[in-house]
Formats: sequence, C-alpha cells, structure tokens
Amino acid sequence: MNNRTYPWYDVVGAEDAIAQGDFIDNCPMTSPPRATDTKEYEANVRVYNVVVMSQSCDLSEKKLDLVLVCPYWPLQDFEQKQVVLKSNRGKEALRRGQIVGHHLLNRCEISGFETGFLVVDFRSVYSVPFEDIVDLARGSDKRLRLLPPYREQLSQAFARFVMRVGLPIDIPTFAKETETTLG
Repeated sequence: MNNRTYPWYDVVGAEDAIAQGDFIDNCPMTSPPRATDTKEYEANVRVYNVVVMSQSCDLSEKKLDLVLVCPYWPLQDFEQKQVVLKSNRGKEALRRGQIVGHHLLNRCEISGFETGFLVVDFRSVYSVPFEDIVDLARGSDKRLRLLPPYREQLSQAFARFVMRVGLPIDIPTFAKETETTLG
C-alpha cells in the first residue's frame, strides 16, 4: 500500500457540506470571560487554524448547535512550544501516539495545499456555532479534508485522550531483569 492507494487528504469546494476532518483556517475563538464583581465582561478573541472533530453524521443531519474543533500547527512551529519535539526521539513518540494530548498528521502534497507535518492539539478544544463553521467553510474557495482511515485514526486518538483514567495506585513497572528472563 502506498500514498496513492490511501491518500491522506482531498480538497473539497465551498459548496461541499462540512465534515469531520475538514480544515478551517482563521477560525475566531472567544475565550470565556473571567468572572468579576461588575456586570461588564471582557472576552479574548484568538484566531486558530482548526480541524473539525464532530462526527460527519451529526454534521450532515444538522444535529449540532455547536461544532467541536481542535487547533492544529505545523510541526516546526509546535516544536517551539513542546521542546521534546525538537528531537527525533520526541517526534517518533508523537508519531506513535505516545504524547498525550497531541496527534501527528502526515504532510500534504496536493498542489496549492502543501503542508509539512501537522500537530493537532487535543488540549485546546473549542466549540463553534454550526452556522459560523458553515460560513467560514463557504468563505474559502476550497478546503483540505482528512480522508479515511486517517480521519478515524484522528478521532480515535481524540477519544483515547478524553477517556483516559488516572489511577490512584498503578501496577508497578516490571524490572529489566524480567524482560531478559522472559525473552
């Protein structure tokens, strides 16, 4: 199997319905205001490039008022935030899904949509009104879409992140001697 048999991405038009795995650029996010004693609130607005995480079936049936999205960054930019990713060992751990809260996507080589490796940040989850996401998608001529099975892998990685359980007492690690006696 090669990338031609199982491409990672496709390009869809503004008229195409929004789907899980769609990339939306320049999506404004409002941070909730801090509670104060006054009745006036200030909210911060940040703009992110995001990937749609809500299920395509819910989106197509318009069963959602809010669409779940996660920001993504080029790996080279994300390395500045996560020092561990500057090393090949850190990048390999990310590739294997061993860095909690982040997911690595392959490069895109589609002409006009080229990217390096991308990191999806599950630790920063936002919800955007359905109509706003639709308007943002329609506002760009074309957008990138993550294809199966890579879209499902992204969804599964997100599910593992949100369903993890921290145990109060874990099973102790096995000693190195055990590995050599079992092998």
